[in-house]
Amino acid sequence: MNNQFGFLAKVLLLSVVLSLFIKYVAPTVPIPESDVSALILVLSPTVIMAVLLGVRFRAVRNL
Repeated sequence: MNNQFGFLAKVLLLSVVLSLFIKYVAPTVPIPESDVSALILVLSPTVIMAVLLGVRFRAVRNL
């Protein structure tokens, strides 16, 4: 039970930090308005997850 509470607290803390970063810091970052920027913002979460899952798959496969 303590482990689940710790995990939930970490997720909540990370969520708060990320939302504050998006609200206060992100608007000050100048991002050029172009098709490439939009494509990078849309596809980067998918690419990051694919890379992480690929690394995890290789680690499990090597055991």
